[in-house]
Amino acid sequence: MLTMQHYNSSGTVASFPLSNHTTMVQESEVEAVARNTTFPPNNPTSAGLTMTLGILFNVVALIILAKAYNRFRRRSKATFLLFASSLVATDLAGHVIPGALVLRRYSAGTGSTADPVSNFRGGPANLDTSCQFLGSCMVFFGLCPLFLGCAMAGERCLGVTRPLLHSRLVTTARTKMALALIWLLALCVALLPFFSLGTYTNQYPGTWCFIRVMENTTVTDLAFVVLFSGLALSSLAVAFVCNTISGMTLVRARLKNRSCSQRRSARSHDTEMVVQLVGIMVTSCICWSPLLVFGLTSAIRSYSGSLNSDINTYRQLMITGVRMATCNQILDPWVYILLRRAVLRKIYSLTKSQASFKRSTFRSVRWDVSSFQNSEKQSVKKV
Repeated sequence: MLTMQHYNSSGTVASFPLSNHTTMVQESEVEAVARNTTFPPNNPTSAGLTMTLGILFNVVALIILAKAYNRFRRRSKATFLLFASSLVATDLAGHVIPGALVLRRYSAGTGSTADPVSNFRGGPANLDTSCQFLGSCMVFFGLCPLFLGCAMAGERCLGVTRPLLHSRLVTTARTKMALALIWLLALCVALLPFFSLGTYTNQYPGTWCFIRVMENTTVTDLAFVVLFSGLALSSLAVAFVCNTISGMTLVRARLKNRSCSQRRSARSHDTEMVVQLVGIMVTSCICWSPLLVFGLTSAIRSYSGSLNSDINTYRQLMITGVRMATCNQILDPWVYILLRRAVLRKIYSLTKSQASFKRSTFRSVRWDVSSFQNSEKQSVKKV
């Protein structure tokens, strides 16, 4: 349909037969690709297992964060814990809502029994309400963790470099307002296709929906992909800069070796939070960069008309990217669970005890060998 509109707007009356012929050829090519493409079996086990693990890990992290927030309610760490709790709660919702929709599409046999040609075309006539909702959830729950990670890194950078300004500016009420603005911004971006900026469509193998980046990509689709990827990559870049500044500031303070015990305790809390932020940032970069880069590249190539020969490769890259992005919501709670100061101290003490045990064992073996050699020398002298 889009091809016919293009020719009708740019050609004359005499060019109509050529346009119809071109459209028929393109439809036959799409049908041939669909017939030659092997769809994965309708097995929701992997999606259900991923959803279950994500829910379990995020619930455990929420319980730990709630206990920590009650303990540090009136300290500077309370703001960080409020941000971290919001991040974990967002990841939990991002598992439950899109995961339930994906499982529903699996159970309905969308990935194997639906019309393959409609999945590949992704035209507006083939979209349903669930696909639109799933696509908007993918964008919303994709941007929210990245925005929250960026805000957490900025808040800690201000707390480490300008602690007095941080205590004066950052309050619980302002933190909650910042959280509301972050969720509102992500929601506004996710709703743009409902106002004719971009389109959500079925993605290979038909079990999930995302921005249209493959077939019939228009200028609005390209603009929406650029906006989504640009905001996400910018959030990662800002988080990287803020965490780098915070880390360098803490290292310099450590090297100065100040003797105040209260100052050392505050620096210890700051170090713990910055280490957790670095873990969250690295996890987000590894998990989200493939989907952002593959989606942007495929949209640019599809809009320029140079994607036809590599379309199957980009389909596989996109499904790999979305699987890695899903892993981010599973790993985020583990970053906080494992990189807490209490856990790191236990790991350090266990490692230290193991090392001391090995040294003591080695010394005892050396002592036994030396005593045996001395006894042999004494027996030889007696003989």
